[in-house]
Amino acid sequence: MRVRALLIVNPRATSTTRLRRDVIASALASAVRLDVVETRYRGHATKLASAAGSDGYGLVLTLGGDGTVNEAVNGLLGGGRRIGDGQAATAPDASEHPALAPLPGGSANVFTRALGLPRDPVDATGQILHALADRRERVIGLGLADDRYFTFNSGLGLDAEVVRAVQGLRAHGRPVTTALYVRLALRQFYRQTDRKRPTLTIEVDDAPPVGPAFLAIVSNTAPWTYLGGREVRASPRARFDAGLDIMALTTMSSLSTWRLIGRMLTVKDGEVGGRSTVSLHDRPFARLRATRPVAFQIDGEYVGEREVVTFRSVPRALRVVA
Repeated sequence: MRVRALLIVNPRATSTTRLRRDVIASALASAVRLDVVETRYRGHATKLASAAGSDGYGLVLTLGGDGTVNEAVNGLLGGGRRIGDGQAATAPDASEHPALAPLPGGSANVFTRALGLPRDPVDATGQILHALADRRERVIGLGLADDRYFTFNSGLGLDAEVVRAVQGLRAHGRPVTTALYVRLALRQFYRQTDRKRPTLTIEVDDAPPVGPAFLAIVSNTAPWTYLGGREVRASPRARFDAGLDIMALTTMSSLSTWRLIGRMLTVKDGEVGGRSTVSLHDRPFARLRATRPVAFQIDGEYVGEREVVTFRSVPRALRVVA
């Protein structure tokens, strides 16, 4: 019997059209018992995915960007409500929830590309169909930032400030491009972010705090993001089947920052290194503290300002088809 599947579509996703969405839905309907729902507001994908299990769906597909995927993941797993207050994170039973099959529909699509899916959503649909026919799936670990899961990374500081600026323009209808990200990052770095007063400290295990730092990126996999077709790796050793990796920048001069960017574009394994960086690998727990509120992002979505965020690795949390 064919699995019952729900396709959650973000109609405002940047890299799909109505025609392409119809083609994708038609192709999927040949392999699964498909229902299609379009999101209408922020958080709608979370609500839809949350009800999928009890409604009898065995598979949830998403067609949208990383924000849509993140909402669906948190809906499937119910946020982090079942995670305790200690350092250890108890993984949810992945078999209790529908599997996830994400299709790229946004501007970056970091998660789908990290899973090895093609950038084109039609090609990615073909790969998903082959995986379904072969009954091929994998179970991956996730990160947890306070009570919200993330699939590939979360960060505080400059990267979140850039995300905030991009989302502000996108809300007014501005198309999101690589050039826009680069331009806003340069503006934020040279004109707006505080490059004189580091605010972050990093607490891991029982070791003394590390810092102070200007920004910190917590990775659940690599790459961190993409510059067009180029992979950008803040923590090259980060993997879905390991703990969390953390990269923090302790100096924010032009020279040290450009050197770091060069290493993130070229280093494929190991650490990006450098005297101005802190690199931590395969950590089950970390807590970031700031002396003032700083911008905070999860999976490329700005979620406000924070002074304290607790991160945990949640192993084998999610079944994915890719």
